[in-house]
Amino acid sequence: MPPHHPLHELTAAEVHDGLRQGSLLLVDVRELAEFTAERIHGAVLVPLSCFDPGALPAAPDRVVVLQCGSGKRSAMAVAKCQQAGVAVHTHLKGGILAWKAAGLPVATTDPATGA
Repeated sequence: MPPHHPLHELTAAEVHDGLRQGSLLLVDVRELAEFTAERIHGAVLVPLSCFDPGALPAAPDRVVVLQCGSGKRSAMAVAKCQQAGVAVHTHLKGGILAWKAAGLPVATTDPATGA
């Protein structure tokens, strides 16, 4: 059985700094419609509904950080990683809600233009 790491929670500010520095890879585990409506710039989408820990993007020089709407689904995805022996144990505490509450920007889709 792989070693169990406790869930490591990063604040929105810590994730923002890591994205700016290029030291982390943010993986959004929400569903496509949620991601399309609003997302953290630079996040890659791997929906929880089809989440495969072994298929996560490779980031040998970056910490993989999972993120969702409020933190519940990303914590579930971390647990799936640990069960599969994948060394991912970090998520954005409070999800995109905490990100927005911290006043950090989100990328949105304008329904009128689709952009």
